[in-house]
Amino acid sequence: MIAKKENQTKLPLALSTIKAIALVMITGISFGILMSIVSNAFVIGVDFLFNLRHNFSFLDFFLFGKKISPTPLITLLVAVFLILIIRRIFSISRWHGPADSIYAAHRTDNELDVKAGFGSTIAAFISAGSGASVGQYGPLVHFGATVGSYVRTLTNGRISTDVFIGCGVAGAIAAGFNAPIAGTIFACETILRHFSLRAVAPVAITSITSAGISQIFFGNVNTFSLSGFSPDLMFLLPLALLTGPIFGLLSIFYMNSLRKTAEIAKNLKWSPLKLLISAALITGFTGMFLPEILGLGIEHIENILNDGFGVNYLFLLLIGKLIITSVCIGFGMFGGIFSPALFIGAAGGALFTKVAILVGGATVGSAIGPGLIICGMAAISSTVVGTPIAGVLIMLELTMSYELALAAMLSVVTSSLVAHLLFGHSFFDKQLLDRGIDISQGRSQIEMMEQSVKNLATNDYVSLTENTSVKNAIQLMTKFEASEAYVVSKTKQFIGKVNLHGMLKLKVTESIKEAFISDPIIIRHDASLQQSIEIASEFVGESIPVVNNETKEMLGILSEADLFQAYLATQDKIIDLEKK
Repeated sequence: MIAKKENQTKLPLALSTIKAIALVMITGISFGILMSIVSNAFVIGVDFLFNLRHNFSFLDFFLFGKKISPTPLITLLVAVFLILIIRRIFSISRWHGPADSIYAAHRTDNELDVKAGFGSTIAAFISAGSGASVGQYGPLVHFGATVGSYVRTLTNGRISTDVFIGCGVAGAIAAGFNAPIAGTIFACETILRHFSLRAVAPVAITSITSAGISQIFFGNVNTFSLSGFSPDLMFLLPLALLTGPIFGLLSIFYMNSLRKTAEIAKNLKWSPLKLLISAALITGFTGMFLPEILGLGIEHIENILNDGFGVNYLFLLLIGKLIITSVCIGFGMFGGIFSPALFIGAAGGALFTKVAILVGGATVGSAIGPGLIICGMAAISSTVVGTPIAGVLIMLELTMSYELALAAMLSVVTSSLVAHLLFGHSFFDKQLLDRGIDISQGRSQIEMMEQSVKNLATNDYVSLTENTSVKNAIQLMTKFEASEAYVVSKTKQFIGKVNLHGMLKLKVTESIKEAFISDPIIIRHDASLQQSIEIASEFVGESIPVVNNETKEMLGILSEADLFQAYLATQDKIIDLEKK
């Protein structure tokens, strides 16, 4: 009989395990296929639109002996009106990106705005295709997160929202860089910020599937294949360590430039049309003389790696890319910041390489090769988006060079440390902080800040009126074994609070007003669980009233035990999410 019962118990457990494994595999593979197709279609489409400008070469002219093309200005102005149409169709007041994905992954009850997410991705496609100095990975990351959030609603909650978001993000990164390991780490490190097995398993399957589909059907190869080059680490590692903090400062300058431009655009109080036209004109005219700063810039990074630019032009490209990217994004031409960060890092690394060769001669140049360029790309991109581990892995999978990845790690960790101390964890964290959301405090605080305390309040208290005698008040409090009571009006407005100790000091004929506690601690109706716990930390007594701050209506009471239980329930929920 005992053996039979054990078999009956094992059978449902085995079936549930098989179902769980099947669900994880189906989810991972499905998202991998979807994100591979979408990511590659996005990149191919942007390249197609961007290269259409060559068909209008008849508009080119010469100025001071240099060939100038007005086509970028024309395409950017066309993009302005398309973006305005997108804003209207999708009712978008602000663009949605990776910061929103991170915030959604840190909430247990939040679904991403699907309409705004899709609209933002289309706007980014138009911006990049027209030649705006923006990236592709940020919009793709948020698109993947949006799709993940939407699909989650179709699974009856068997897999939590953050896992679906992580799958979408991993698929986008893996397909974009042909880097499945980095895609997995990126999703867990940057977006989810936990490595629980329940999340890592489907995320890894998605990442590997996405990269595999890209290789099979889209012919993806390593973007910057430098496996044939082997640097001399004796020269490269010290230089990588020394330049890391400088890359960190450059990252801070880039991130502050993005924020400052957005602040200027906000303070100008111009219409979206005026801001977009301004961005198009500035970018278009600058692009006539520095065409390399337009678009995604991946092919020009390849040129930088092959020492295709002189010192003066490299400096112009670095400053131009940084400023124009800030103008495009700050003034409303939505796109990513990761690809521009790669470009800025490559230009910065190339400049340091020139300096190293100038000081150490050709021997140093041949020893380090493009090593500092790879370090700059890894350091600035990782620092900007807050992915030190994934940033190193991306460079490893892009270059297929262990030595270059090792050098990149030194620059990444020193750059990230400088930026963390002087700026913050990442640009996305700072974006959320500007909106009053502190991700660094973790899921527990976010969850407690979003729990309304009025939902925890109970009506289990002794209610008195102003006309209640001291004798009757004491009898009521004794009957219900309460040491505290609340005086409320007929319309349930809070008037005062009394305790048994104060009542016993009065004569039975005196008014209970004489026993009112002066300045009783009160919790506002719109306070969060976190705020209530902070208030209760200074409280000594039986319970705290929850009062509508506007109408003075008493909504109920909270005891310290109620708050403590709510806190423990939240902690258990977060532990279950992040650890199991």
